[in-house]
Amino acid sequence: MEKILWDDGFSVGVRELDKQHQQIVMLVNTLIEMNETEVASEIISDTLTKMTQYASDHFKTEEQYMLDYDYPEYSSQKKQHQEFKKKTVDFCVGTMVHKATVPTEIFTYLKSWWTSHILQEDMKYKEFFNTRGLK
Repeated sequence: MEKILWDDGFSVGVRELDKQHQQIVMLVNTLIEMNETEVASEIISDTLTKMTQYASDHFKTEEQYMLDYDYPEYSSQKKQHQEFKKKTVDFCVGTMVHKATVPTEIFTYLKSWWTSHILQEDMKYKEFFNTRGLK
């Protein structure tokens, strides 16, 4: 599976959020590099846990900006974030019970979700935040 290649097209125009997105992409790419690793691997479990924790922190930051600036699509974003967290918890459970298809499912889901979420959903707030001076 191809890694996510970060470029300026992923920038949401808010420095802190871009840095967090880059960190998340790096963690997703680390998981993609492990595509031959077995589901029982502590490396997958540890990296998935780290990514889940980091994503949760990122969502808190992003949602706080949305609340602070009264972003009109806050509830839609929050719902997507909750769905992501639930799905990643399911993956963590899958790794604990050594479900063989989990690594492939994880890599496919994470790459797809983060790419589409940043490029479609998060891009919706780029102009909104920038016109309010958040950069």
